[in-house]
Amino acid sequence: MGLTALAVACASSAWAQQSAVPPSSLSPDERADQLLKHMSTEDMHHMLQTYNTMQAQQPPGGIGTAGYVPALTKLGIPALQENDAGIGVQNYPLDAGPGKPPGHVRGEQGNTTPLPSTLAIAATWNPQIAYDGGSMIGGEAHAQGINVLLAGGINLTREPRDGRTFEYLGEDPLLASRIDGGEIRGIQSQHVISTIKHYALNDQETNRLTVSSNIDERAMRESDLLAFEMAIEDGHPGSVMCGYNKVNHVWDCSNNHLLNDILKGDWKYPGWVMTDWGADHGVMDAMAGTDQVSGVDFSSGYSLGTNQNSFGKPLLQAIAQGTIPHSRFQDMVHRVLRSMFAVGLFDNPPVIKPLNADADALVSQHAAEQGIVLLKNDQSQLPLEGGIKSVAIIGGHADIGVLSGGGSAQVWPIGGPAIPAVKGPDWQWKVYDPSSPMKALQKLLPNVKITYDDGSNPARAAALAKSSDVALVFATQWTCEGVDMPNLSLPDKQDDLIDAVTAANPHSVVVLENGGPVKMPWLSKVSAVVEAWYPGARGGEAIANVLTGKVNPSGRLPVTFPQDEQQLPRPVITNEQDVNYDIEGAAVGYKWFDEKKLEPLFPFGFGLSYSKFGYSDLHVSSHGDRVTVSFKVTNLGDRAGMDTPQVYVGMPANSGEAPRRLAGFEKVSLQPGQSRTMTLTIDPRLLAVFNAQAHQWQVAAGSYPIQVGHSSRDFVLNRNVTVTAANIAP
Repeated sequence: MGLTALAVACASSAWAQQSAVPPSSLSPDERADQLLKHMSTEDMHHMLQTYNTMQAQQPPGGIGTAGYVPALTKLGIPALQENDAGIGVQNYPLDAGPGKPPGHVRGEQGNTTPLPSTLAIAATWNPQIAYDGGSMIGGEAHAQGINVLLAGGINLTREPRDGRTFEYLGEDPLLASRIDGGEIRGIQSQHVISTIKHYALNDQETNRLTVSSNIDERAMRESDLLAFEMAIEDGHPGSVMCGYNKVNHVWDCSNNHLLNDILKGDWKYPGWVMTDWGADHGVMDAMAGTDQVSGVDFSSGYSLGTNQNSFGKPLLQAIAQGTIPHSRFQDMVHRVLRSMFAVGLFDNPPVIKPLNADADALVSQHAAEQGIVLLKNDQSQLPLEGGIKSVAIIGGHADIGVLSGGGSAQVWPIGGPAIPAVKGPDWQWKVYDPSSPMKALQKLLPNVKITYDDGSNPARAAALAKSSDVALVFATQWTCEGVDMPNLSLPDKQDDLIDAVTAANPHSVVVLENGGPVKMPWLSKVSAVVEAWYPGARGGEAIANVLTGKVNPSGRLPVTFPQDEQQLPRPVITNEQDVNYDIEGAAVGYKWFDEKKLEPLFPFGFGLSYSKFGYSDLHVSSHGDRVTVSFKVTNLGDRAGMDTPQVYVGMPANSGEAPRRLAGFEKVSLQPGQSRTMTLTIDPRLLAVFNAQAHQWQVAAGSYPIQVGHSSRDFVLNRNVTVTAANIAP
């Protein structure tokens, strides 16, 4: 057993035997209250700052995590070991100097299994896939001594050029919340707390530490906050992370309205609010609703609040002076302890053990397979089968690996990157996961000649394409935290490469590995387009399985793909200190395109299959403001496949809303010729508008169109339903 494992095991043994820990027969709130009675002021204060141990030198008990609260063994309180995650457990790189590969704070044994990007998980439209992925990364965290994951990113895609689009869950509150809720539940099933983040409207990286996201109450409640609200209801995350930005000129972590009025007031959230790293703005953040400051430099003194950070010595002074009531101080600690009890940190401490790398990689592969979106497939170019004798694979390092996104969500894969990692603009690294699409295709197509060209010379690549039956161009777009994309174009003149290849061979397929929507000036020239996102561990195998038909593609777009930047509410990312989201209000993504009657490149919810699915027998009923929709789905094709029928509700013309909202969806697996009846109930808030003056959701009485279809622009079944007026508490 290594020193890290020994430290965790000893700490776990010490606190697990303490009689001060209340029995598990009590509720989490009761246990927290009883334990609080045994805590001194210093003990309580101890819980309200986490310390950055993402460095070679570690404090006692530190294991190299983003946030660390040392154990209070005298009371049986375990350490908090908080680590970046979302698509896998981060193992922070330690820069070894120019031209050298980075070391890692937990050594190579701290490398873990990367899921596909979170946006790819949203593209599965399958909460069970999200749960399975969350359970996998939660299990890997638990096996490494980590008991809090900084996961659950759910900021809506208002800005598709956002460098963190790949970390989030798309543009719709219902889809994002159901996927996020699944992931959070999966993580916490492993007795690891998950956050939900970044609360709220942290929607671009440009000026992210200073920018103010400006929006009115109604629009905020119906869009970004609704995503948080429904995900919290579904997933019950132990902590909410407040963001760097301001909302309506008030810092997120100092925002009484967001934290106290809405989160803890209207939504009755019982867990704790932690800051993003460095997002605190003074001791009075405590009165605004922040409970814990994250990422303090441990060298500044962590035992008794000797540091001068927001919740260090200033917090103790404010409590002594009565500026912060003792009752609020206790509430802050209660919320931390309550989540620790609720998720099982006291009763189920981490047990250091090897990871089951093969089983975990299979979880990632299944997620990638369901998240890959077939965007175009002229004349059934795909799957690759029949008389194909030669395939050219061009670009994207497809001979050795698949691309991943950078920043705090970066996962360093087991066995290391496929090629040496390249340093990004700051602390980010560009990493290729070691899963080769080319090698996977060679296994699946043993009688086909497969040749690789790196794409650096378009003329040479075109010559290879011309001599091959099919050309596969792997186009990549690396995005990362901290930097927004300047536009929606593929970088590095890849559009020119695709033009050259398609001119040489009309049977050309583009496989995209990217962080979000991209422009496709070559779309009319290629025979097929496969959106693979950042596909994670065994992403190469997942791509090959879809290309060859071993897996029938079933992904659907969680974001609208614009024709170009001019279709966006803000054609240019503002470098100002204010972003005006009142331009679109609650009409995010497809709602904006519907409202402005814009034709997208690909609509929200779109995705092709190697099968065809038919919808019939629509029945709609209402009981007051509760609407139930049922219909039959039939696989009309000759292959087994999965489909995601989508239910949209039209909004009254005088409501001031976009024409329609996603109101329900469910993924279904069907054999050829098989039918299944689906029954979905619509959340009344998706029929309502938020009345800020009355402080409630209001459903207007009247007739609402219900549409069932394949995307936000492709409807098959239509029927109206009469709904009774209703008021719903916020």
